[in-house]
Amino acid sequence: MTNAATAPSTASTDPQTREIRYGLVGAGYFGLALARAFVQLPGARIAVVHDPEHADAAATEFGATIAASAEELCQSDDVDAVIVASPNWAHHASVVAAARAGKPIFCEKPIALSYRDCTEMVDAAAEAGVLFMAGHVMNFMAGVRLAKRLIADGSLGRVLFCRAVRTGWEEPKPSVSWKKKRELSGGHLYHHIHELDVVQFIMGAAQTVTMVGGNVAHRGEEFGDEDDMLLITLEFGNDTFATLEYGSAFRWPEHHLLIQGTLGAVMIDLKNPGVTVRIGGTETTHLLHRTAEEDAQRAETYAGSAADGAIRYGDPSTVPPLWLTGIVEEETTYFHGLLLGNEPEPEFAALTDGTAARAAIATADALSLSLTEGRKVDVAEVVLATNP
Repeated sequence: MTNAATAPSTASTDPQTREIRYGLVGAGYFGLALARAFVQLPGARIAVVHDPEHADAAATEFGATIAASAEELCQSDDVDAVIVASPNWAHHASVVAAARAGKPIFCEKPIALSYRDCTEMVDAAAEAGVLFMAGHVMNFMAGVRLAKRLIADGSLGRVLFCRAVRTGWEEPKPSVSWKKKRELSGGHLYHHIHELDVVQFIMGAAQTVTMVGGNVAHRGEEFGDEDDMLLITLEFGNDTFATLEYGSAFRWPEHHLLIQGTLGAVMIDLKNPGVTVRIGGTETTHLLHRTAEEDAQRAETYAGSAADGAIRYGDPSTVPPLWLTGIVEEETTYFHGLLLGNEPEPEFAALTDGTAARAAIATADALSLSLTEGRKVDVAEVVLATNP
């Protein structure tokens, strides 16, 4: 897919003066964060907004018009590209509508809650020849990019094992958010799919998976119905493996990604932010985010949260912390640059056609089947069920 096929048609062909008019579907906590990052970029503005609850405030802030539906927004002549940041369950329809309208798409994670829906979205974008970028923001952390560079240049040798942990404890909330309902969010595994996605960026797509756990400590109307303890094993073939732990039933919170290679290892600590690289007898330390200030604020976020920042949720009145704003700026700058004609980076190729996001959901679907049926599951089962 070339940039010419994915860039929107605008009045000016000069990248320095071209304006990209974005349509925003979903103006909640993260939709606003994305929109605010985009409007800081040269030639970017939010032109049209759709959100059944929050459209008025967003339209006022960005000087945008309001669309009555996502379909209307996607069809608007005032929209060159579409940002999909609605609740997880609603992504599929908006992405397909945008693709059919010939508009490049930025879709927040998880792009959908089933491999089947993901496939329809990826196929629609491919058939229309439009860019379809998934908002897997963890890939834009400085520390994660460093680890991927070390793997690519052979410094770590062959990666044998990854361990990803994203755990904490949650108390009852005054009301139950859609994010706590599996039917709407997918639960912890889908809503917090960052770690699974990054592990597969590093290891490749999982072949055989196992998941055990369930809802062990948060039963009752005040908690929603998602599982609060998920323990995962991934097998990639060639004697390579990963384990992941997710959930809100952990009084000793952890949040990190450990990468073990034949020549070295990398610890990416997201709770006490920083990256430690061990190669041979040498150990070096690096920032997780762009600046020491961002790392320090992330540490404060975790230290000041009784629930632990790994499972924190926001609302439209909440301002994202500096570290989160920083990585959002990185991913939106990359997407906007592609629309202006910048050369794509090979590192993000699978992130900008939807295939990496779909692969993460294929694995998540196989893990869900494993939990339900109490057995190992080949990811190919999920793929073949959709593409027999």
